[in-house]
Amino acid sequence: MTAFIYSAAGLKLTKSFEGCELTAYVDQGGVWSIGYGHTGMYVREGMTITQAEADALLSLDVAFAVKCVNKLVTANIRQNQFDALVDFVFNLGCSRLANSQLLLDVNAGKFFEAAAQFLRWDHVGKVVMPGLARRRRAEAAMFYKAVE
Repeated sequence: MTAFIYSAAGLKLTKSFEGCELTAYVDQGGVWSIGYGHTGMYVREGMTITQAEADALLSLDVAFAVKCVNKLVTANIRQNQFDALVDFVFNLGCSRLANSQLLLDVNAGKFFEAAAQFLRWDHVGKVVMPGLARRRRAEAAMFYKAVE
C-alpha cells in the first residue's frame, strides 16, 4: 500500500464528531478527555488548554492514527477509505483496528464487507450510543464512496 496522509475531508470528519473542548471533560466511555478528544494519564478534572494546544494535540493524535493505518493496511486502498480508517483509529485506537474483522476484510480486498464492519463499533459496553452510530455511518459512507 502507498503511504497516505490524512486529507482535509478526513480531518473535517474527525473535527465534526469530536468538537473541541478546552476544559477537560469525561467522554462517553468514562475517560477524561480534552481538546479534540485527546486522552492521557495527565488529562484530569479542571484542566484547561488553549486553542493552540488543542490543535497541537489534534495533530499528534492524527499523526498516530495515520501511522497506525499506514502500518496495518496492506491492501491497495483509496484516499476516502484511508480517511475513514484513520477516523476510526482516532476514535477507538490502533489496537481496535489491529484486532478487527474490519482490518481483515480491508486487507483481503473485501471492501463492501469492510464498510459494513464500521457499523459494529457503535456502542460503549453493551449500550448503543447514538453519536457513535452516526459516526460509524459517516465513516462507512466515506469508506464505501471510494469503491462505488
